[in-house]
Amino acid sequence: MAFYECVLIARQDVATSQVEGLVAEFTKILEDNAGRLAASEYWGLRTLAYRIKKNRKGHYVMLRVDAPAAAMQELERILRLSDDVIRYLTVRTETLEEGPSIVMQARNSRDDRGDRGDRGDRGGRGDRDRGDRRGGRDFSRDGGRDAPRGRPTREGDGEQPATSEQTPASEGAAE
Repeated sequence: MAFYECVLIARQDVATSQVEGLVAEFTKILEDNAGRLAASEYWGLRTLAYRIKKNRKGHYVMLRVDAPAAAMQELERILRLSDDVIRYLTVRTETLEEGPSIVMQARNSRDDRGDRGDRGDRGGRGDRDRGDRRGGRDFSRDGGRDAPRGRPTREGDGEQPATSEQTPASEGAAE
């Protein structure tokens, strides 16, 4: 028999217990076809890189399988028919790896980081002169912080309401 790794993504609105039920169903299909599920890993609800069938997240599961090719073909047929599975990828491997996958190892190492400490290598930052927190800009030249943006104002360029003589639409009607 050959060894396979199958990673599948279940829809985001499926509960974790339902994902475990799917894995149990896939295990039964493999056993009915002279195969066995060596291990399974639930990677959790993760964000997808792009939307797949209107889903932005998915439950990731990896199955390590020891089965003949016919059993894997049947499993893939069931995966295609299942509404809860939005994607899957099956890869044939030379051996079944023992222990956690790379994804689970990365998750565990992230948990082992612990507290970041006092960050003593950055040096003190309390002695800086922060001024009045304006970022060093001089607001007196451009009209102050609350000055209106847009076209600069000039003398004699006041805003006056348009009269019927100034509007282009009224010019054609007056003649």
